[in-house]
Amino acid sequence: MRGTTAFFLLSLAFLLGTSLAITHVSQEAQLIKFMSSRALKRLENRPTAANEPEESDLWADPGGTFAHLPERCKGPPSGSKEADRVLGLPGQPPRVNFRQYSGYVTVNEEHGRELFYYFVESPYDAASKPLILWLNGGCSSLGYGAMEELGPFRVNPDGTLRRNKHSWNNLANVIFLESPAGVGFSFSRNTTDYNTVGDRRTAEDAYVFLVKWLERFPEYKGRDFYISGESYGGHYVPQLATVIMSMNRYPALLPRINLQGIFFGNPLLDDYLNGKGNLEFLWSHGVISDEAWARILANCTFTESDDWPCFVAAHSFQKGNIDRYNIYAPVCLQARNGTYYSSSHSLPGYDPCSYHYIEPYLNNHAVKKALHARVDRNWTGCR
Repeated sequence: MRGTTAFFLLSLAFLLGTSLAITHVSQEAQLIKFMSSRALKRLENRPTAANEPEESDLWADPGGTFAHLPERCKGPPSGSKEADRVLGLPGQPPRVNFRQYSGYVTVNEEHGRELFYYFVESPYDAASKPLILWLNGGCSSLGYGAMEELGPFRVNPDGTLRRNKHSWNNLANVIFLESPAGVGFSFSRNTTDYNTVGDRRTAEDAYVFLVKWLERFPEYKGRDFYISGESYGGHYVPQLATVIMSMNRYPALLPRINLQGIFFGNPLLDDYLNGKGNLEFLWSHGVISDEAWARILANCTFTESDDWPCFVAAHSFQKGNIDRYNIYAPVCLQARNGTYYSSSHSLPGYDPCSYHYIEPYLNNHAVKKALHARVDRNWTGCR
């Protein structure tokens, strides 16, 4: 069993490296915006409200903190597996040999908060394969995770689909969850939820989603289960794992989720260490000058004691049109006629303009209907 698990994780590590090379600048922009916002809040030295616990306290007593979750997981089923079956996506290639499903799971009845998922089974003996939940870092797991990175299809410039030979469903059954509400097709009928979301609620909602999803797909109860993600998923993934391990201690209240492990690609784990690593990488590869790097080192300790001079030094250089996730790769350019093209020849299978095909595809009325998404809701990659 250990050997099988090790081989499975090693194989997925290879596929993760392959798929994460294909990303888009809006994910980067969202992460930079988020990290800058956190840095500015620290600089402003905003006090924590008396009724708002420190972030570390949220996970100090998981059993007590999440004791309300069994009640949230109750309620009549709000959907069915067969109703979620995707019979075919517009433009998909012929001879698709795996089952796919998508739809909504209500994670908060009072607020009408519903998370959207896309699920693909393995074409190779799905009943024996593990189950993986993929989480992007606050952007769409359908648009980025499934359509650009590790899902079974890629979107062509003409709006058709082609198979991705490196898809993770070659090795596992994969759920792509659009989380938190407000991302992609996920939504809340109480729109104040979009302004009050945080790590704790995101983890709780994902847990409620899993419990209810397993009721909809009971054949996956007890299946080996893994959580994976990228970017701010470096927080979302272990936080969800914490909730699962905590609630697994109460099998009389909720079904036990057979969590076997977690793994990441390019995760944000620590603001300071990730920030230093990013800047050091840019300097060591000649993207920023020796002078800019010297100013950063002179003003930054990459700890909580860093103040405004560090923030200025770390943002005092201009970044050209490069993909900081893959600085030697071509970038996407737009012609005067509105079409997109690669700045230079790229390797087969890599298209830096892929996001520009995904957004109109997922906003196509026929695609929304095929995915059982709300047709009155526009799909956007990030909020």
